[in-house]
Amino acid sequence: MYIKGFLKLVFLPVVVGSWFITSAYSQNNKVINNNPVISLTEQLRSFYDISRLPGYVANTIVAQTSTYDLTGGNNDGFNGTYSFVRKDKDSNLVIFDMKGAGVINRIWTPTPTDDTLDFYIDDSVHVTFSIKYIDLFSNKVYPFIHPLCGHELGGYYSYLPIPFQQYCKIVCRARQTKFHQVQYRLYPEGTMVKRFSNVLNKEEEGALNKVAALWNKEKYHVKDFTIGGSNIITSFKTIMLHPGETKTIFSVAQGGRMLEINFDNAGVLEGLQKLIDIKITWDDEHVPAVYCPAADFFGYAFGKASMQSLLLGTKKNENYCYLPMPFDKSARIELIYRKAGPYDNKPVQIRTRVSYTKQKRDGKTEGKLYTSWNSNKLSAFEHAHVFLNTKGKGHYIGSVLLAQGIRPGMTYFFEGDDSTATDNVFRIHGTGSEDYFNGGWYAFPDRWSTKMSLPLHGALDYSLPFCRTGGYRFYLGDKIPFEKSIYQSIEHGPENNNIPVNYTSLAFYYCDVPPVNFLKPSNSLSNVFIPDTMILYPQLLNFIVWDNITCKATWKYNTGGQSFEFSATDESRLKISLDEIPDGKYLLYADVTNNEKGCAFSLWQGETQVSQWINTGKPGKEERVPMQYTGDITIREFYKSL
Repeated sequence: MYIKGFLKLVFLPVVVGSWFITSAYSQNNKVINNNPVISLTEQLRSFYDISRLPGYVANTIVAQTSTYDLTGGNNDGFNGTYSFVRKDKDSNLVIFDMKGAGVINRIWTPTPTDDTLDFYIDDSVHVTFSIKYIDLFSNKVYPFIHPLCGHELGGYYSYLPIPFQQYCKIVCRARQTKFHQVQYRLYPEGTMVKRFSNVLNKEEEGALNKVAALWNKEKYHVKDFTIGGSNIITSFKTIMLHPGETKTIFSVAQGGRMLEINFDNAGVLEGLQKLIDIKITWDDEHVPAVYCPAADFFGYAFGKASMQSLLLGTKKNENYCYLPMPFDKSARIELIYRKAGPYDNKPVQIRTRVSYTKQKRDGKTEGKLYTSWNSNKLSAFEHAHVFLNTKGKGHYIGSVLLAQGIRPGMTYFFEGDDSTATDNVFRIHGTGSEDYFNGGWYAFPDRWSTKMSLPLHGALDYSLPFCRTGGYRFYLGDKIPFEKSIYQSIEHGPENNNIPVNYTSLAFYYCDVPPVNFLKPSNSLSNVFIPDTMILYPQLLNFIVWDNITCKATWKYNTGGQSFEFSATDESRLKISLDEIPDGKYLLYADVTNNEKGCAFSLWQGETQVSQWINTGKPGKEERVPMQYTGDITIREFYKSL
């Protein structure tokens, strides 16, 4: 018997030359003499002093080199064609080469090797330090250690800052390398930078230890995210919310900053309709700063709580948000319960806690928090999905994305690349959607194949039967600044947005002005899409074998991923779990291959036969039968297998 499945993924780069960066600066962007020196200690502070998040990083730019296919195709590292800037005289690969004062904020790859990386920092001749590529992430070589460096979900990531004053080059001692992204920040001419050394002093070690102390905590308190001993005021409120009602859970008529939002009955936000919206307004602005389904705000995925990031998520039946939110004159948080229909009259009780201080925003150095919620259905070859398109001065700090294909099958849409333009200049181009979220290799077991939450990034869901997934990523030291405008989007499909999808996203950013427009949540936009056809791919199925079945994984059947060949005896049984499939009645089709070695099989639920015997043993040329009707099945509580 043959059961077939798939898997595939993609990654890309951006090469930004020093000419491109230098042209972004003018002679007016000189550093003031009393500005602090950019150092590893100062950079590490961003990871444990969350109160700095609203602060502008003025007169800097963030850009990225990556391995994306410069022709617009999908060869984003598979062949290594675009995986280097140039070759050196020994034919080794230069993968990063930048002049000026700056810092590398993030290095990501799904394909590390034992090859050596040479880092040249402020010296083009002598190597500053060398390290095995894999040991940027392995937790074996100090200071490239957890939690800033690691690997999960198929992706290897390093957030350890690498500052440089004049120059930084990375050479991979290899003839080929594949996928990577190197994100960096450049400072104006005259900025003083203490160059990176892999031998840390006590101050640097202390800062790295503070990051680990915060990130490794099991439970957070609002005081963990405030430094300076500000007087924290906490407001408690319990509301009963009926369909059609709007209720204010917090309001203050003076300047200050919110430090925590907490709902302690997280189950009320679960479900496929997402009817409860959260709306936050600063300073009586005509456009809300936050207006979206509360489930999307806290990182729920397709009806269930999912995200448990450092700053935002749901844990132990509590929704939490620790993003600092300064405001000038007033703040208001409202919950809105949209009606789903005339017979939906179920009230919900929500207990809320909001913590804040009277320290109002410094308008010269800080932005206000805003979000951009976008939910739409995109046809094949339509435009990319937009995370954010706005004007003003500020910085980008986070993305949450729920992504689902409209057609059943493999999650090919996640081949799409992210891209970012700031101040009308293209600066970042990614190599695939799971790559953007620091993952890799979707539909591979123990890679991007299940939900998982890490402090700054994670997978919100992965399901092949539902053809859906989701991810999140937050920016701390690597927040993306813009002086006039920002545009960030992500493609749906390997090339030319060629896969039809349902995408919902929430972008987080700080800015000096509110957005001009916003998308108001509605029932049609917020309802979770449930497909009427689902495909079970063998590579991520849970199954049990009985009586000497052998299984071989192969790519030869061109199904888009792996196919499984099972060799059986007369008494062999293969029991497949259907736990992921919703209860209901289904027509069942099998994708099999006939050949001279084929067997006879039938399909059963428990001890009830649901198909006739099907004989795949036929002489002659091998023939695939992709949609062979086998019978009807009913999935319910005690019938969750086949």
